[in-house]
Amino acid sequence: MTTRCGFVALVGAPNAGKSTLINRMTGTKLSIVSPKAQTTRFRVLGILMRQTSQILLVDTPGIFKPKRKLDRAMVAAAWTGSQDADISLLLIDAKAGIREEAQAVIDTLARQKRRVWLVLNKTDLVTTQQLLPLTKAITDQLSVEHVFMLSARSGDGVDDLLDYLAAELPEGPYLYPEDDLTDLPDRLLAAELVREQIFMQTHEEIPYQATVETESFKERPDGSVRIDATIYVSRPGHKAILIGEGGRKIRSIGERARLDLGRLLERPCHLFLNVRERAGWDEEKARLRAIGLDDA
Repeated sequence: MTTRCGFVALVGAPNAGKSTLINRMTGTKLSIVSPKAQTTRFRVLGILMRQTSQILLVDTPGIFKPKRKLDRAMVAAAWTGSQDADISLLLIDAKAGIREEAQAVIDTLARQKRRVWLVLNKTDLVTTQQLLPLTKAITDQLSVEHVFMLSARSGDGVDDLLDYLAAELPEGPYLYPEDDLTDLPDRLLAAELVREQIFMQTHEEIPYQATVETESFKERPDGSVRIDATIYVSRPGHKAILIGEGGRKIRSIGERARLDLGRLLERPCHLFLNVRERAGWDEEKARLRAIGLDDA
């Protein structure tokens, strides 16, 4: 039996739907999703078996103009994920079209001359007549092997993309056990699910000024796990908002993250959260390494 295995990077501007697509492809929550841009901060690997192929899906941070050390590390992680891939999927928000950040990604891919497939996402939000001019505007600038039109949210068109990927990856042995879902450690998954709830339950600048680190991840004799995590914020006001009146906000964040984590790890989880103010955490090398980013 001939097996195939390869890396497929999802690249694009922030909020193109990369995390939604990788979660749809794998059938589980591996990458956090929110309506806000720049949610994903580091490379997330999803491992998917399709026919006799092992598809290694790399969800990367959205590519944008970096300002902080954290931003530079995120953008570097995105391009590293693309450079290491056998195929890069350029994800374009069909409703937004070619905005400045998407154009910058197209320009860089054109210079790199890698294998690129164009994926127009959110096609359920636009008419068919809008898709053809958008496709031409991109393919006039960038050589792509295939074009796919889909909706990561509804799943329409995703199976066709996966079938093509399974057939086009290079022949070779599997690199991971067939029942693995990701290469991310459980500690990092726990921190990311807490951060997702911060995005979902707070507003404005707070999600971008917060990071989460898992301090302790201990197996218990009854098969459950105790997780202690710290949320770092930049300002005293952010700490007060995250905790909420009478601790209600932080309890809500913890409860929802605990439920998601229990489903993902398939065992009971006991999650304990602490909030600390740490000005300038997004410029600290140690904080960036702790959340899975190399210093940049």
